Amino acid sequence: MAIRPPILKAGDTIGIVTLGSPLDANIINARISTLRSMGFNVILGKYVYSYTGYLAGSDEERASDLMHMFLDTRVKAIIPTRGGVGVAGILPYLDFNLINRNPKIITGYSDVTVLLNALYQFSNLITFHSLLLIDFSNSTVPYNFNQFFAATSTIISPRRLENPPGIPLISRVMGNVTAPIVGGNLTSLVGTLGTPYEIDTKDKILFLEDVHEPINTIYRYINHLKLAGKFRDCVGILMGECTECSPQYGRTYEDLINDVIVPLGKPLMTNLRTGHGIYKMAIPIGAVVNLDTFNNTLTIMEPTVSL
Repeated sequence: MAIRPPILKAGDTIGIVTLGSPLDANIINARISTLRSMGFNVILGKYVYSYTGYLAGSDEERASDLMHMFLDTRVKAIIPTRGGVGVAGILPYLDFNLINRNPKIITGYSDVTVLLNALYQFSNLITFHSLLLIDFSNSTVPYNFNQFFAATSTIISPRRLENPPGIPLISRVMGNVTAPIVGGNLTSLVGTLGTPYEIDTKDKILFLEDVHEPINTIYRYINHLKLAGKFRDCVGILMGECTECSPQYGRTYEDLINDVIVPLGKPLMTNLRTGHGIYKMAIPIGAVVNLDTFNNTLTIMEPTVSL
């Protein structure tokens, strides 16, 4: 069983880090103001505002910020400012054993996907495919905040994961499986293949989503995962949105799912609203979930934080 990080409560301290691409300081400051208005204290990493081309400081600097947050006893949750590129570069500089002994909530999506899965695989820590700092804005829909706090600030179990009202989950291949869930951003996960941080899907439910990629490129990435045995090894598949993914050669994302994913024969649910779209379902990486496509339900079977 994976480690459940301590629960996030009102008045707790949140650590802010930039682990990939830089973010404008004015945006960072505005989002921090939102967190403070919610009643949280905020601590900033040393390199939060760094700007070195497409990265926010060196790999070592960004990794040191993250490690300091895990070691700071005041910090109860860690929120990266954004994803972008470069998060995988910090992985060789992390002490996964030390993180294992100092478990904390960490959340994000996009390029942060590689970190979330690595922390589960190497630190045995439940992590959260959920909000980044950039999402703590007045324009963010209430569903997203409700999802984030349901995952990080409650111990309700079992707990059903549901799309916003009027947006159904869609079961494509029938089955009923219970297993830990892994995955996230497809592009980022493909980038781990052949590295020490390659995603492990053995006996797991695999969740995928992506953004801004043409469908022929999505096919290439899906096929890469297939050739690497990731679909063979998993016990079920969840497909999220492919946000602003343009059709190519007359084929859409839905066509790709029907042509490539359905024939794999694994229990399959699609249309999850999470990741880069407007709505962001909070998915706890490493937690045990039940995927029941006979009844079209997705249920977290255990608390994802501890008291």
